[in-house]
Amino acid sequence: MGVVEILIMLAIGAVAGWLAGNLIRGGGFGLVGNIIVGLIGSVIGTFVGGMVSGALNLNIPGIVGAIIWATIGAVLLLFIISLFKRV
Repeated sequence: MGVVEILIMLAIGAVAGWLAGNLIRGGGFGLVGNIIVGLIGSVIGTFVGGMVSGALNLNIPGIVGAIIWATIGAVLLLFIISLFKRV
């Protein structure tokens, strides 16, 4: 994995984390927090996206698809965390 791929992965993570933070909490988490939430969300989103894409024959290619699935995964992550914080 080269430097360009790592930078793209970090940028996608930052955008996904920022979007998820705005959707769930009403604000972002700062650059580092957004990247962490987005990267973990991209792992979750890739898993969920693989299941949904296979079942619905839905394929969103490229960076836009990566941002969409990473954001969905980050929203799921923040939702799950919010369930535990309320207890």
